[in-house]
Amino acid sequence: MSAPFSINPEHRRIDPARQRNSAFKADGSIDDNDRTEIGPTPLAFAEWNALGLQAPHLPTMRAYRLERIRAQLIARDLGGILLFDPLNIRYATDTTNMQLWTTHNPARACFIAASGHVVLWDFHGCDHLSAHLPLISELRSGASFFYFETGDRTDEHARRFALQVDDILRQHAGANRRLAVDRIELAGVRALDALGIELFSGQEVAEFARAIKGPDEIKAMRCAVASCEAAVSEMHQALREGMTENDVWAVLHAGNIRRGGEWIETRILSSGPRTNPWFQESGPRVLSNGDLLSFDTDLIGVYGMCVDMSRSWICGGLEPTAEQKRLYRIAHEHITHNIEMIRPGVRFTELTDKGHRLPESCRAQRYGVMFHGVGLCDEYPCIRYPEDLHSYGYEGVLEPGMALCVEAYVGEVGGRDGIKLENQFLVTETGYELLTHYPFDASFLER
Repeated sequence: MSAPFSINPEHRRIDPARQRNSAFKADGSIDDNDRTEIGPTPLAFAEWNALGLQAPHLPTMRAYRLERIRAQLIARDLGGILLFDPLNIRYATDTTNMQLWTTHNPARACFIAASGHVVLWDFHGCDHLSAHLPLISELRSGASFFYFETGDRTDEHARRFALQVDDILRQHAGANRRLAVDRIELAGVRALDALGIELFSGQEVAEFARAIKGPDEIKAMRCAVASCEAAVSEMHQALREGMTENDVWAVLHAGNIRRGGEWIETRILSSGPRTNPWFQESGPRVLSNGDLLSFDTDLIGVYGMCVDMSRSWICGGLEPTAEQKRLYRIAHEHITHNIEMIRPGVRFTELTDKGHRLPESCRAQRYGVMFHGVGLCDEYPCIRYPEDLHSYGYEGVLEPGMALCVEAYVGEVGGRDGIKLENQFLVTETGYELLTHYPFDASFLER
């Protein structure tokens, strides 16, 4: 049955003759200067080649991700999953469309049946953006029923969309009326409920699917880290007296974009007394030589892969103070000790129990987590400090293929300085592989 908002299938695919006659890049994408698909720039490929890094094979990575979602659906006896979160849609289809805008304007959706049938509802007039992706079975439009878009007709549009979902579910899941949904407007929940569709947590399905990275995802992450670290190096070299915090942060952002990265989730960079307490974002403060600068990249890089690393530097390359060294050594010991606990089979609570304990004077301003998963963004799992285990902690076990970050913020209440350090790593069959290699500042570690 053709939906009222179906897009002409003749416009869905790249011209096969054009594809046969095209050369391909190292990641399996078409080497066409005018293509609509986003991706790494020649600068990124050149830097990876110099480092001996292998690019992912995107068709293989996409197939792996779709199978991960299908496996989660089958394990939970779900007929399908309906996705609105742009990052879940990216994972399932590798499509992008105004990623930040659609985080707060849910104009796109994706349905995946346990059988593997994939329907993408894209923003109107955007069928060309996914024309290169053969894993998408149907392309439609008409998933918008948020108030800005539909006003006092929101319920009407939600019911119309729900009828499409109902029809697809009947066609591709048979009698199974169990549907996972990650996030949806209230009108959509009511419309699906009215049709007798039983709803389950789609975010749980997506988080567990995304938790174990396949071989090509790992290659993509290594490449993203390399590009991020090249941009961090440019930021470090640019750092000088007279720059504002925003000037420094802009260097990282520009370096990410120049290499084909996508955006930065936050702008957590601060200097001098603004490093304590943490979570202050970059602003107009002018740096002076001797100022402490601390930051967290929170960067969505090439292939949409998140690179989450933190470092602390001194402006002007001056000698850190004794207090800055003390705080830095605590943070360094914290993440070094904690990462050495990483191996398959370790339970989340074991990491909490056996992790490095911050000095009591630094616990009140501890970071929110000891470890967190990472992929297309910060992902499952979230492993807490002992102080937060009872209220927020949950159990789980480390598995090979998980990518995580280990981090620490060290600053005392009422203190001037705050140190932020963080590294990203991969859980392997025998232990871990460190993914981030940007050096720590040795001047802080000298006695």
